[in-house]
Order: sequence, then C-alpha cells, then structure tokens
Amino acid sequence: MNGAAASLIAVEPAPAPDSQAADALRPRRSVSVVMVVYMTGEALQESLACVLADPLVDEFVIVDNGSSPAEAERLRRLAERDERVVLKTGHGNVGFARGANLGARAASGDLIVFLNPDAFLQAGCIAALAREIEGRAIPCIVGGRVLNADRTEQRGARRGDITPLSALLTMSGLAKSPSLRKYEVHWEGEALPDQAQPAPTISGACFCMRREDFDAVGGFDESYFLHVEDVDLCWRVRQMGGEVLFHPKAEVIHIGGTSQTSPLKVEFHKGVGLARYFAKRAGGAAWALAPLVIAAAVARPLLRRVRRR
Repeated sequence: MNGAAASLIAVEPAPAPDSQAADALRPRRSVSVVMVVYMTGEALQESLACVLADPLVDEFVIVDNGSSPAEAERLRRLAERDERVVLKTGHGNVGFARGANLGARAASGDLIVFLNPDAFLQAGCIAALAREIEGRAIPCIVGGRVLNADRTEQRGARRGDITPLSALLTMSGLAKSPSLRKYEVHWEGEALPDQAQPAPTISGACFCMRREDFDAVGGFDESYFLHVEDVDLCWRVRQMGGEVLFHPKAEVIHIGGTSQTSPLKVEFHKGVGLARYFAKRAGGAAWALAPLVIAAAVARPLLRRVRRR
C-alpha cells in the first residue's frame, strides 16, 4: 500500500456519537450495509472497523467472493463476535454484481448501503444518505462524495451520462474544449454543491437505495462481472423515471488499487463491461466497438507503467 494509504489507516476513526445523539440521527428505516469482498488486502480491516463504528448500521452483510485463508478466518471470527454481521461464503468468485445481489437478498434493512471493501466511511455519511433518500422519487439512488486519501474528490464520484460518444470524447481529451464540454463525463472539477444534486452517474463505491427501489429495477445486472454495473444501474433508474443524486456531505475515503488481482485483468473486465453497456444502450451494433473499447481499457495500465519509467 502506498504511503498516503498507510498513513490514513493509522489515523484513529472519529469518535462515535453518544447514545442520545445517535438516536437523534437514526433514520426511521433500518440500515443494512452490503460489502462484497475479494482479495482486498490490508485496507479491508479499516473499512470493516469504520462500518461497525457507525451507530446507524443495524446490519452488515459481508459477501466473501474469495479471501486468503487468514482473511477468511478473521471474517468468520468477526461474524461470531458481532451479531450485526451476516457473512456469506462458499459461493466462490461470482463477480461483483452477482455478489452484491446475493448480499442484498440476505439483508433485512429497509435501506441498503453498498460499500466497497477499500472504502472508509466518514462520520455522518450514512446519516446523510438515509435522510436524503426519504421522500424522493421512486426509484432513487443517492451516492456519496468519494475522496482520495488526501481528501481531494476522486474521479468518478459524480459523472455525466456515459454514452459511446461521451466516453470517446472524454478519453480522447476532446471534451475539454469549450464547444464539446457538455460531453465531458467526469465532474469532479466542477464546483461542489451545497446540497444533494442530480448527477446522471454516481460511484458504486458508496451509495444508498431503498430496498423497494433496488427490487423494482431488478438489482444489479449480473451479466457484468466486474465494473460498469454501477453505471448500468444508474442508467436503468433514470430510464424508469427515477432520480440519481450526488450528496456532497456523505463522504467516504476510497483507497483504490488495494486488490491483489492483476490490474490488467481488472481493466479487461472494465472494457468488457463498457462494451456490454454500450450495446444495451445503443443496440447490438455497438458490439462492433467492443475490441476497441477493451483494447483501450487494457492499454491504460500499460501506458501508466511506461510513463513512470
């Protein structure tokens, strides 16, 4: 893990509110956090601790798609020690979308917060998400503000509509020109709003949905194995006339890059996911773009290595 991540993990979590304050913050509806784990690495322990320190978490469903024997044993002991923890194991690496759906089915909460295993909840994050979603259109997604270890906003926390055209113009850099600015996918450089505001796409690293909304849209599309399933979910919510919101005060620090999986493998799945998503939106003809999309995704980590030399 890099130095920034290591120093962050060493920081003590914010003190939990006293019981009276916790009661005042508690939403009317119960909250389940769902986390899909796969070879996450040392960031996982800090992420688990942040979830269990939040007084609004009624249930914590951990879906273990694959951990080292030592990590699996730690998760087993955690489930035995804390009655809020529900551990799902033995199904193998079924991919994120299928694992998240499995976790949602096991959860009993009225509100479901999906959280990455290398993301650290900040004080008040779940309270802000839970408050914001009440009374909103059905279906609704409220995404948190995802931060880097230095607390700058992470790329992908709030995004525009991801189409083949907007993706191409953004990746090529052409969307930076004033005449094509409306096609820029990434919004982290925009001014931070004072309150939750609509955003076509939010990050899957931390977001909240009401159970009935998640069920109404059919959950995650399990044809995605890893990546882009969050983009697809946001698009389907909007297609149903619902709302996708970015919440500037629901903060979570996302380390990223902690998985012990090969970066090339991760980028390959991201490319396949984008190709599938474009085909769903634009029709089967978009599959003709698949080789180009996958090649561009796989090339990114290779180009990063070259630049470091």
